[in-house]
Amino acid sequence: MKIVNIIILITACVFGNPKPKEENTIKDSDAERFNQQIENVKKMSASGVYNSKIAFFIDMRIKSGKNRFFVYDLENDKLIDEGLVANGAGSETGVKGELKFSNEPNSKCTSLGCYTIGKSYRGMFGKAYVLKGLDQTNNNAVKRMIVLHSYSAVPEGEQDHYIALSQGCPMVSEVFFKRLEKIIDNSKSNIILNIYY
Repeated sequence: MKIVNIIILITACVFGNPKPKEENTIKDSDAERFNQQIENVKKMSASGVYNSKIAFFIDMRIKSGKNRFFVYDLENDKLIDEGLVANGAGSETGVKGELKFSNEPNSKCTSLGCYTIGKSYRGMFGKAYVLKGLDQTNNNAVKRMIVLHSYSAVPEGEQDHYIALSQGCPMVSEVFFKRLEKIIDNSKSNIILNIYY
């Protein structure tokens, strides 16, 4: 037996075999709605105006302590990343797990619909991306200053409780934002972000 193989065998016996990285998955109960949203975005991106390879999805039926921001490979039909995302403080109804949505200025609510991710700028939370609403349900996004940004109070990993609230912006952890930033900045065309319920 070669020395390299012996070292590998000893390492496996002492430390155990490393666990294979778990595949990113969406629960079966949410999969049907997610698939419908994917088809809608694929139709939009077929126009050539938006990125036809990658899209972002946020499922607001999933509670905020669980991963509900999904990065999806439209070409290979594959989920490639996921993370936590805060919802707007105005969306909280007081009933656990129940949200309301609004496009009204000063509502502090999350707005449903498709957005195009625009240029970045430096704001009070550091780097952020302008979001332009493409639907009647979110066409006040620019006026409301709804942007994609990170915030230190948003945890990196899943929680058993609800997480920090935003002023209506999709707000993610600093670690997750860095991964999203690479994708957005390397994209030659605008990426669609679809927030649905």
